[in-house]
Amino acid sequence: MNPFPLFRRLGLRLVLGALALWSGLLVSCVMTGRTMLAPPAVPGATFVGAQACTKCHTDIARGFHDATHAGIVMKAANGAVKNISCESCHGPASLHIKAGTRATIVNPKISPDTCIQCHPNTRAEFSLPFTHPVLAGKIACTNCHNPHEGEAHAADAGARTLVAATNATCAKCHPAQTGPFVFGHEVMRDGCVACHAPHGSVNDKMLKSRGTSLCYQCHFQPQSSGVTIMHGGVDHSSNVLRGTCWSAGCHEAVHGSNVNSSLRF
Repeated sequence: MNPFPLFRRLGLRLVLGALALWSGLLVSCVMTGRTMLAPPAVPGATFVGAQACTKCHTDIARGFHDATHAGIVMKAANGAVKNISCESCHGPASLHIKAGTRATIVNPKISPDTCIQCHPNTRAEFSLPFTHPVLAGKIACTNCHNPHEGEAHAADAGARTLVAATNATCAKCHPAQTGPFVFGHEVMRDGCVACHAPHGSVNDKMLKSRGTSLCYQCHFQPQSSGVTIMHGGVDHSSNVLRGTCWSAGCHEAVHGSNVNSSLRF
């Protein structure tokens, strides 16, 4: 009797069982909520709960009640649950309530560490060669994001905690690139983040892709020849050798133009 078919069947079952177990673990990791690390510390202070903060910060509390960050809670040793949504970013507030001074509370605008404790992936993005200087302390996460309002889950790209529509947020610092223009670049309707990685990139100007490959993500068309690169009825084979679409003397006004429909100055 040949034992190998039996071993093969047993091996297959073990592999399938391992895959099933791995899939179950993967789903459980994906389906569970995010675990927050330890909140910022304030020496000598204790947690008082978010309700105590609303007595003085009524303007913030007015729009904060349905924000994602408003749902952060802490379970005490006795099993009681306390809403520490404010203190999860600002630290325990007992001393701040007594003294009312800035020295007794954490201000996340000064350091991005408060935000990064729950959004650790952004630290890696901010460490890339081309980035907004958040880690250097020149700007803060709150320059673009309002943590006190809105849906914070990245899966809902239309309702992130941006202080305004994406382009309007970028326009605060980059007004020349956001127009309006007589001949606008259609991609601007999708927002600046269609081409730029806002936290950081390995590419110059924080672009998501390098060179002409960035433009061909939207402007690609099937080619019928191995010699020419046709686009819009024009052979671009010699153009792409001179540089990117916006630096080869063709479409310099990549964000939009007031004089030329081909996005030229």
